[in-house]
Amino acid sequence: METPHEHGALQETVRRFVEQELIPLEKTMLAREAGGGELHLTAAESAPLLQKCRELGLWGLDAPAELGGADLSTTALMLVQQELSRTVIPFSFPPESPVLRLLLAVANEDQRERYLTPYAEGKLRSATAISEPGAGADPAAMATRAVQDGTHWVLNGRKLWVSYMPQADFTIVLARTAAGRDHRGITAFIVDRDTPGFRIEREIPMLGGHRTYEIAIEDCRIPHSQVLGEPGSGFAHMQLRLTRRRLLMGPMCIGMARRALDMMCDHAKQRTTFGVRLADRQAIQWWIADAAIAIHACELMALDAAVKQDAGRDVRTEASMIKVFATEMASRVIDHAMQAFGAMGMTKEMPLQLMAQKVRTMRVYEGPTEVHRMVVARRQLAQGR
Repeated sequence: METPHEHGALQETVRRFVEQELIPLEKTMLAREAGGGELHLTAAESAPLLQKCRELGLWGLDAPAELGGADLSTTALMLVQQELSRTVIPFSFPPESPVLRLLLAVANEDQRERYLTPYAEGKLRSATAISEPGAGADPAAMATRAVQDGTHWVLNGRKLWVSYMPQADFTIVLARTAAGRDHRGITAFIVDRDTPGFRIEREIPMLGGHRTYEIAIEDCRIPHSQVLGEPGSGFAHMQLRLTRRRLLMGPMCIGMARRALDMMCDHAKQRTTFGVRLADRQAIQWWIADAAIAIHACELMALDAAVKQDAGRDVRTEASMIKVFATEMASRVIDHAMQAFGAMGMTKEMPLQLMAQKVRTMRVYEGPTEVHRMVVARRQLAQGR
């Protein structure tokens, strides 16, 4: 079984990258968001970071060796994500892990050549379109349709809450290809940028300076070669991406909570009220202790799930548990840190408010907390029988 100690050098490299390259950019990013701008790195800001990643070998970390990647385990990637999430700078080492794993699992030889290889090399970017108006966490309510017409498919519908659309070279779109409400009638399609009938309808400002998009799909005609996996298998295949994303929420929340805890501890040792340091007040001490305990518990949950996935086991239940526990844990820790800072904790000059907004949205996307509690309960009840 791998342990975090085996990846100490990698974690230290990422930690230095975050502290030396990303955190210094926070002042600029905070000012941009406070002025109503998008929490997004410009091309000029990203270029030196990407070059530094190449120099440090922080590229294609979980891409297979045959595609020039490091083929890291889930355990190692958890540690990488944990360090990256200590900053509010929206940066990740290319390519995005969940979509990479989806393509690795189901792309055919032609799709591997056209999409997977350049994606693993960082030459292409992707988006994923699943949710719809009126069909968020319930895939059975999906209304986007794809009808086969000879050697082509014609797609019609609308997608909502799609991230990264302006930068995406291709989008993985889920559409219903069979009648009824069964998820086995859902198929995944690869839709290239600028495909006729596929366009951004509107930009949707989100909490924390982020943006998502509504997509209009009107008589979008694509060849059968763009079907990802077998027709009707799209929902099952998409679970590969969703499970991966949910697992990575564990270290994302750990990283944010650790940063908040560090900030709270530093402030508590310096700030004095009514002649007493905050560090000597029981309320603050309990917040610090509870935060340390909860972060430790979340780390163990994340490590357990990572080890199981690396062993090839089904970790969908663990992913749901992590999604619930990690987001609620980080919410509490960040909130207590903001409270400890008083009025300063409410300002847009500090990263805490962006962390709070980010973790709040995390309780909704990739399946809301309530749905994951329902999923965990159903599986426990089934085991009981």
